[in-house]
Amino acid sequence: MSNRVLTTSAGAPVADDDNSISVGPRGPLTFDNHYLFEKLAHFNRERIPERVVHARGTGSYGTFTLTKSLSNHTIASFLQNVGDKTEVFVRFSTVGGGQDSSDFARDPRGFAIKFYTKQGNFDLVGNNTPVFFLNDPIKFPDFIHSQKKDPRTNLPNPANAFEFWANHPQSLHQMTILMSDRGIPASYRHMHGFSSHTLSFWNEQGQRVWVKWHFKSNQGIKTITGDEAAKLPAHGAQQDLVAAIERGEFPSWSVKVQIMTEAEARQYKINPFDLTKIWPHKDYPLIEIGQLELNRNVDNYFAETEQSAFAPSNLVPGIAASPDKMLQARLLAYQDAHRYRVGVNANQLPVNASRCPVHHYQRDGAMAGGCPVTGHGAASSDLASVPNFYPNDSQTSPSPTPQYAPPPMPMLENAWIGYHDQSDEDYYSQPGDLFRLMNPGQQQQLFNNIAGGLSQANASIQERMLAQLAKVDPAYAEGVRQAISRIGVA
Repeated sequence: MSNRVLTTSAGAPVADDDNSISVGPRGPLTFDNHYLFEKLAHFNRERIPERVVHARGTGSYGTFTLTKSLSNHTIASFLQNVGDKTEVFVRFSTVGGGQDSSDFARDPRGFAIKFYTKQGNFDLVGNNTPVFFLNDPIKFPDFIHSQKKDPRTNLPNPANAFEFWANHPQSLHQMTILMSDRGIPASYRHMHGFSSHTLSFWNEQGQRVWVKWHFKSNQGIKTITGDEAAKLPAHGAQQDLVAAIERGEFPSWSVKVQIMTEAEARQYKINPFDLTKIWPHKDYPLIEIGQLELNRNVDNYFAETEQSAFAPSNLVPGIAASPDKMLQARLLAYQDAHRYRVGVNANQLPVNASRCPVHHYQRDGAMAGGCPVTGHGAASSDLASVPNFYPNDSQTSPSPTPQYAPPPMPMLENAWIGYHDQSDEDYYSQPGDLFRLMNPGQQQQLFNNIAGGLSQANASIQERMLAQLAKVDPAYAEGVRQAISRIGVA
């Protein structure tokens, strides 16, 4: 038996944890069962709201090692000296399903990385695909609603998903990837990661370049079919990652970037801030800058993985945002989601807390108590006696550092404020290029995967979807049409 004394959450010793206090062996309980009440009350509150997207995931710690200095492009402290190592926390996830869904759903995979740098946390919130379904955030709630369970039946409804895609050609590129043979990764270790969004670097001279991040799996790419996925346990990808790290088989990724100058962006044939499009590698080749390795599992899934909070607004000096419309909205939406889901002091939790000193004027709120790593917050010994507002006359109060301001965001020539129609935008060339890169076997998988869901939609949705695919490539539409006919049109 352990010598450790069981206590209440307030520290008082517990006399009995197996029996409630009752009026005799067959009588009712009494109101002095305060320990029973504590157990039940806490049990009722053990869950926090699950993420609306990326609800099911798994995370682990590791290191990012810089192999090429980027000092000419950015002042970011962790990108200066070759050989520097930065601790990271990475969370992988499925996107559309809830916590009860499968690790092997046909779904994009979240690939979120928290870099604990010397100048604060930098969060790279990406996916395992280089593009996304949308480039305008006003569509995002509708898109997610179309992918979630039907509100009437609480069951998946592929017709809803295809109705949305049929009405939004900007989704064609990502939809083609999702329905291809890469739509279901065999594990989190065997997939690439991408920032997807365009970010920016800026250097000491205030010069900005636009950047896309890529994480190429050193384990290689492995995928499975829908039939294979149906036979695997729902927790299989999580189990695979945890077991691999426990065996000492640490997964790793080669970290690469694409870089585009501001001058090039103004003249480039493709909108470099459109999340539905890639930058072709022939124009902007990948530059390897480091290695990412995962080597430590979490000690407590809820405290670390479930309460981890990633946000693209967590930027550090030398790294900034871009005019990417989806990114601009997520600068607000992600932090707002965490304040609702975890609480206003989510950044005080160890998994989210920075590894450098933190000084600010935020005070109080639920669960305020000072970060266990940095000692900041209302209870901080070095800030407790200073005013909680700025500016003030205290000699020990924190103050802004103007040299860390990023360069002003450039305005595109002849830009005007208003609603910008996208009906003439080319959303067909890049998915067409992707389709034509596939071999016949991969194309047939694509046809079958789309037909499986599209066949459940009505004739109007089917024809709209096929019309969009025909603009990508006539063979694409014809292949899907034939695959539907083999199933039998709903």
